[in-house]
Amino acid sequence: MKNKFFRKEIGSAPGTLTHIGEKKLEDIIIEIHDYSNTHLDIKKITTIDECKPYVDTANPTWVQVKGLHDIGYLKQLWDEFDFHPLIQEDILNTTQRSKIEDYGEQIFIVLKMLYMEDGVLQQEQVSIVFTEKFIFSFQESERKIFLPIKERLAVENTRMRKGGPDYMSYALMDIIIDYYFAVLEELNENIEIIEEELWSGEDRNALSSIHKIRRQLLQFRKSIWPLRDSINSLTRDDSPLVKDETKLFLRDVSDHTLQIVDSLDNNREMVSSLHDMYQTNISNRMNEVMKVLTIIATIFIPLTFIAGIYGMNFEYMPELGWQYSYPIAWGVMILVTIGMVIYFKRKDWM
Repeated sequence: MKNKFFRKEIGSAPGTLTHIGEKKLEDIIIEIHDYSNTHLDIKKITTIDECKPYVDTANPTWVQVKGLHDIGYLKQLWDEFDFHPLIQEDILNTTQRSKIEDYGEQIFIVLKMLYMEDGVLQQEQVSIVFTEKFIFSFQESERKIFLPIKERLAVENTRMRKGGPDYMSYALMDIIIDYYFAVLEELNENIEIIEEELWSGEDRNALSSIHKIRRQLLQFRKSIWPLRDSINSLTRDDSPLVKDETKLFLRDVSDHTLQIVDSLDNNREMVSSLHDMYQTNISNRMNEVMKVLTIIATIFIPLTFIAGIYGMNFEYMPELGWQYSYPIAWGVMILVTIGMVIYFKRKDWM
């Protein structure tokens, strides 16, 4: 049974905190990464008071939060770091569309983390907030989606360690876009499997598979489409929180996004073609069945004619008195049948 899905009450004031989504963790997990070129301090915290020493730190600090259901606990964190009320509200709403919003001293990013699980496309909302010194990431579950980032962060004297919150935010966005390519590859493989089934004639379940792929592509496109303009606006705006060097990397993310969107459009066209191909196969099968039935009916037309003539109960029918009339009738009908089959074969109708 799925966990209860909460929704915001109609008429609630902007900034009202309501967790809209499923509860995927029992307890909220917070992990702090305070780093510089030569320094890395990683700490899991259990109380918000443990965050206070990092408020005045000069180093960039990445605060990773897993779990969104405990509003009171998260509210303490947000108040400690002066989160905008609308950002707080949107973090808790897991039905948000992907977007990037500039709040002056804070930039808010919403992404959809996509992954395949037992052939089903799953999604999880990931929210990123970065300021001049801090990066906050919020996710619904404890999936290790940022493990490659942590591994890169563990190496000294790298761009990750030298970069600021804007570069870390770019890296978090980039890893989620990379996961999109993995999902896209699996969807491509599924499309190829359906195509092979259609060509081989083993397509009994092809229609349901085609509709499933179509829904997944639609969900995928809905998750990534808004990012195109959002990332471009972030690179064009003169926000003091985003350095010019980081904007170059953001353009690379934008290119990857456009590449995925183009691939999704191509896949949608291919799925539409597969649907047309499936309908064509069904029509061809129906035509073959009708062809066989038509041939059988055509063969029996003269046989029925002969049987009908000699089935009439007239008193004076000389053939009825012949000694060999019955085998002659059978012979005529067999010869007619053979002749029609030969004719159909020559016409390539059989």
